Amino acid sequence: MSLDSFLCSEPEIICLGEALVDRLGPLGGDPSQNLLVEDCLGGAPANVACGLARLGRRVAFIGRVGDDLIGKDFRDLMQIRMVNLIGFQTDLRRPSRIVLVRRDIDGERFFQGFAGDDGMGFADQALEINDLKKSWPVISTKAKWLLIGTIPLASKISSKALSWCIDQARNQDIKIALDVNWRPTFWNQGFSSDSGPDSFVKKTIAVVLEKASLLKLSKEEALWFFDKDDPLQISQSLPQRPDVVVTDGANPVKWLISGIEGLTKVFSPPLIVDTTGAGDAFTAGLLHQMLSKTNSNINYSELDYMINFSAACGALVCTGAGAIAPQPNNQEVELFLSSFSGGMS
Repeated sequence: MSLDSFLCSEPEIICLGEALVDRLGPLGGDPSQNLLVEDCLGGAPANVACGLARLGRRVAFIGRVGDDLIGKDFRDLMQIRMVNLIGFQTDLRRPSRIVLVRRDIDGERFFQGFAGDDGMGFADQALEINDLKKSWPVISTKAKWLLIGTIPLASKISSKALSWCIDQARNQDIKIALDVNWRPTFWNQGFSSDSGPDSFVKKTIAVVLEKASLLKLSKEEALWFFDKDDPLQISQSLPQRPDVVVTDGANPVKWLISGIEGLTKVFSPPLIVDTTGAGDAFTAGLLHQMLSKTNSNINYSELDYMINFSAACGALVCTGAGAIAPQPNNQEVELFLSSFSGGMS
């Protein structure tokens, strides 16, 4: 299959949201003060799209970047990964967003605000709904999932576009997968990186939570938005009764999938260089497995493997800098799972 025909093929999953640059400070350093920084393409939905493509899935990405080098690099990367870019938009006025990421000496990251907008805002905040109305019918025909996050809700224009796509997906029986991905500085740059959502944010995000068929969130996010981290209780509090997966760093993953509850240990990466994108790689692995799940009578062991596979994707991403470059393919994940001796439940 040629590149052109692949990019025009009908994707099985659509990822919608931000594409941006993570400006990584040196280990133990500050990207706003140190010159030894590394710029890595990122943004949760873009990361998931590239991760799914790496795992062999037909995937489309809907997002908006600036008419700048970052935007060009994204287009080149996604073409190499063979991501469908029919819904990919370029903003001629606003630049692509740069996120300042401080890393501690162990590679754990902390978001410190943004660079590059010159007071105009960023391209990802201006996802154009009229362009979407042209591209959506082309890429949604065979789609089974729409993967979204909550960051587009923080901006009026992108929020409207996201809501439109959600409505279209539901009308076409496309399932909504929501990775909460709470990032306070996207809502208010005055918020600290560990701030929880206020009442306005909770109300805004609740509208999307109620439409998800699959909900992935960290333990902290679960407590912020639901005051509990039990997947069954979270699912029962929502009208869609979604599948729920709650991650907790190096602690076991709690999950409810197809009505079955479980607890699955995660893996310690062989080498931690950077944890940016580990959660997105987990999400890509999970959606990859969800697309493979055709048996309605799936059992606990099969579901536990799905989470193990997802956790392996996350662990492998931590072994390199950035969220996209270290993403594994299927063979690398299977090799990791077969050789690992201490992380499986």
